[in-house]
Amino acid sequence: MQYSDMFKNAMIQKMTGPGALSASALSKQVDVPQSTLSKWLRMAGGGSPYGFPNNAREYTKMAKIKGPKRPNDWSAEDKLKLVMEAASLDDQQLGEFLRKKGLHQTHLEQWRLQMLDGLQNGFSKKKDRQKKAEAKRIRALEKELKRKDKALAETAALLVLKKKVQEIWGDEDDPTAGSNAK
Repeated sequence: MQYSDMFKNAMIQKMTGPGALSASALSKQVDVPQSTLSKWLRMAGGGSPYGFPNNAREYTKMAKIKGPKRPNDWSAEDKLKLVMEAASLDDQQLGEFLRKKGLHQTHLEQWRLQMLDGLQNGFSKKKDRQKKAEAKRIRALEKELKRKDKALAETAALLVLKKKVQEIWGDEDDPTAGSNAK
């Protein structure tokens, strides 16, 4: 169903203005799907609230709202700056700071721990060399173990074949067996 721009704008004002309603509550009142109302609200955030096209092709081409960065989108340098900046704030300022940046306290704590871990482990080149040497030794031992397992399997197969041959043709060293006995 197509809705006029005026209707879309009125719904957006009801969802954003004073005494704003949620998209699901408004959906029940005006009998418009909640997903449609939510989509209008997202679209309105990206540009002018009066710029809704009336055909589907233009509607889908509208720019989507570019929200705050997700925690995974921050660069390491930005994370460091945020952690340092947040460290100097008190609880009330920190809450406002986090809301403004679109983050949670857990993100800052996780980034701080990652940085500390990087600093502690970053300067231990001796440990890195030891780990590399141990990994190399483990690979060599595993390679040798595989080689010995293959040799053992081959030897076991040869013993089984030898036993089968002896059962079929008999033992060459046994003078009582065989067709040459007189």
